[in-house]
Amino acid sequence: MVPRVREEEARDWTAVHAVNVAAFPSAAEADLVETLRRDARPIVSLVACDDAAIVGHIMFSPVALSGHPGLSIMGLGPMAVAPDRQRAGIGSTLVRAGVAACTRLGAGAVVVLGHPAYYPRFGFAPAAGFGIGCEYDAPVEAFMLLELRPGALRGAAGTVRYHSAFATV
Repeated sequence: MVPRVREEEARDWTAVHAVNVAAFPSAAEADLVETLRRDARPIVSLVACDDAAIVGHIMFSPVALSGHPGLSIMGLGPMAVAPDRQRAGIGSTLVRAGVAACTRLGAGAVVVLGHPAYYPRFGFAPAAGFGIGCEYDAPVEAFMLLELRPGALRGAAGTVRYHSAFATV
């Protein structure tokens, strides 16, 4: 059974921290979530709930594209699913709900630095095809983009810069 997804609330913060710590090899992503929650605007932060338990979390925060300060682009990450609930569709449900929330927010695109075999199922494609690169040294195929409004990135080549908190991960 896929849990329901809803907006994160302050009462969820301890459970969200625990899910991120359990899903990653260190607490760096959990700490990143806390910093972005405090310092980045706007954010989309969603939780997957199974009964009363938080079993997954996804966050989107604004990124900047060099030379195009007026563009609204969100960066997906981090995303975490409790280890005992992985490979059950929770991550996919979170991605779809988060992309829909970013669309409602008015973002023109979402970028992700992630697994190149996972994110294309949601419509993500290599950002290099749009002339857009990532500030981090990552494989080209791992930095992907999804236009939320067709043509939103027309002529908008450059380098994506994440919130400074990402430098600690």
